[in-house]
Amino acid sequence: MSQTLEVELFGKTGSIQYSESGLGYAILALRLVMAWTFIQAGLDKILADSWSSSGFLSGIPEANPFSALFQFFAANPAIVDPLVMYGQILIGLGLLLGAAFRFSALMGGLQMTLFWLASFKAGFMSGLPVDHGFVVNSNLVYAAILFGLGALGAGRLVGVDQHIEELEIVEKNSWLKYVLG
Repeated sequence: MSQTLEVELFGKTGSIQYSESGLGYAILALRLVMAWTFIQAGLDKILADSWSSSGFLSGIPEANPFSALFQFFAANPAIVDPLVMYGQILIGLGLLLGAAFRFSALMGGLQMTLFWLASFKAGFMSGLPVDHGFVVNSNLVYAAILFGLGALGAGRLVGVDQHIEELEIVEKNSWLKYVLG
């Protein structure tokens, strides 16, 4: 069934024709690809003999405008390493299962945004190009996809959140829908 999406962006009205089932499959495919990306990244780190975030963090130049934040992370590998490794697996499972989807997408998007910020070679204007791109690299692309999927509530498509949202506790606490979806 074909539908029309009419939207106003930046003061201009536009519309697109789309297939509901085609859009549903595309959203589900993006969700599954991002889930696999996170699960694989986390498993690679856990299965490595001695993975640590220190190698990555020590490569961030002092001229990076966020170097103080990354130096803080580097000084705390006992906290940061498990958060990255197990966080990636939990994010991936949340995306895969559609469980606490919006929270998972937000956490994944924030992690990818941090990786993107770490790629700056210097200040905002002199730091370009970033690693693996001029401004946009894969980390920024992943963040945009995750924030978009979260905004759509993609966990409701063949996901656990679709059923969780029917529970009485969620109906009584509507704020939970901002975590689910």
